Amino acid sequence: MGFLDKLEHHLEGAINKVFTVFPGDVMPLEIANAMIKELDVRAKTLSAEHRLVPNDFTVRLAQHDYERLTPYSRTLNAQIIPILREHATERGYVFNGTLTITYLLDETLKAGTFTLDCQVVAGVVDATRPAAAAAAAAAAAAASDGTSSGRIPRAPLVLEVNGVRHPLIPPGLVIGRGSDADLRISDPGISRKHARIEVTGTPGQLHIKIIDLGSANGIIVNGEQVLETELGSGSRIEIGSTRMLVYAPIGE
Repeated sequence: MGFLDKLEHHLEGAINKVFTVFPGDVMPLEIANAMIKELDVRAKTLSAEHRLVPNDFTVRLAQHDYERLTPYSRTLNAQIIPILREHATERGYVFNGTLTITYLLDETLKAGTFTLDCQVVAGVVDATRPAAAAAAAAAAAAASDGTSSGRIPRAPLVLEVNGVRHPLIPPGLVIGRGSDADLRISDPGISRKHARIEVTGTPGQLHIKIIDLGSANGIIVNGEQVLETELGSGSRIEIGSTRMLVYAPIGE
């Protein structure tokens, strides 16, 4: 049995028993095939044996197909994801993080059609999170002390990575792929100890900079490769294939 035959067998056995598919409807097999094609087209070489592929998929559906498929999205994903993993293993593909599939309504689409977006999203582990959360709360409280003198308190800055905020508080944190990094990102383009974000000063006036720790692929800040530079609200950082943003979540 070929790979696509195996895919069709898996999906038919688990999904077609759940709901009826009429001519013109979006077929689960179509979605799965589109994802497999995206893996093949977007694979980026990491080494002679491994290539990086997207792990985050967004399927946009017309109203008819959205209402028909999304009640069974967990069933669909439970069948599609193992097939994607099997295809990746056969081709030597590497996923950066957890495989996710999201279904969204797109009222501009006609029934029976769909669009597919995908991207590489790194898995992130913040080893400092409990301590950082407590320190950030203390910093915010200290900054708010200025309200009695008529000064507007400054919100502490955060580093957002894949939708997760990491408070930037003294002394800072080390970003890397290794287990000894404070902010661990499973991105093959990131070194074990890639960069350090150094935070100094008082809660009301912090100084933040990023320093390259001798990484293989370097650091890009606001579109320029740097070895060391100051960071502020709005700074955009690229390390490996991961993008980060520094900002104040509730203003400055």
